[in-house]
Amino acid sequence: MDIRAGVVVLSIFSIIGGYYAIRAAIKTMQTARKLTFYSLRRQHNASAWRLLALALALFGCAYWLPFYGEPLVYVYFPPSPTPSLTPTITLTPTITPTPTITVPPTLTITPLVSNTPTLTTTPALPLAIEALFEGPVTPNPDAVFTAIQFSTEFDGLNPVNPKTVFELPIKKMYGGFDYNNTLPGVQWTAVWYRGSQLVCYETQPWNGGTGGIGGYTECTDPIGGWTAGSYEVQIFMGYEWKVVGRFVVLGDLVTLTPTPTRTLVPTSTGTPSVTPSTP
Repeated sequence: MDIRAGVVVLSIFSIIGGYYAIRAAIKTMQTARKLTFYSLRRQHNASAWRLLALALALFGCAYWLPFYGEPLVYVYFPPSPTPSLTPTITLTPTITPTPTITVPPTLTITPLVSNTPTLTTTPALPLAIEALFEGPVTPNPDAVFTAIQFSTEFDGLNPVNPKTVFELPIKKMYGGFDYNNTLPGVQWTAVWYRGSQLVCYETQPWNGGTGGIGGYTECTDPIGGWTAGSYEVQIFMGYEWKVVGRFVVLGDLVTLTPTPTRTLVPTSTGTPSVTPSTP
């Protein structure tokens, strides 16, 4: 306990002692009034006045200690020198804000097929797919998706060598994307179209976290198989359409096998002529 705290404690005790001294003086005076003998009553009154004097002294001490007693104590017990200020806490950055979406440098956009929606009407979910919903359908309005990149291979984070034009045969197609501000548990849906025909879809509660890379949708066995044509993939969060991607599948290339051709070259054949000799 330092000097300041000790002075405060003594002041509090002085006030408490003065309070009890006043109570004792009052009780002594009340007792003196009931006594018959003058000498005893006088002794009790004298004790009461002494208690009142003690109470006043204690109250005066409680007032004097903070204002005059503490400076007087410092005269005889000067405070120790102020310790030198040394840094005890080194502020070091413990959290480095990093973007939740890191666009890898391998993303290339080819102008053959545009990844931006050009439809005159907003894409909408088929009613048959809406009936399969299991999770809530109210997404974060700030949820965003990057452009969909297509590839027949996926390394777990990004499509391998993404492009927008493919050749048959195809076994499986991946559509990769990055995302941010998504809410886990919200129903998300990816629908695949060949022309205007729905050929593949997937819908389930979102389990990819609130932001990151490596999101993807896949189609292995579309209705009618993989055939040549223009394909479109639409991604929804709840009922809200988020992004559209397109790619083209070309038919089998015709391999021309050269066949030998016979060329007839005219040749001249001479007919020997016999010239009779004269005898």
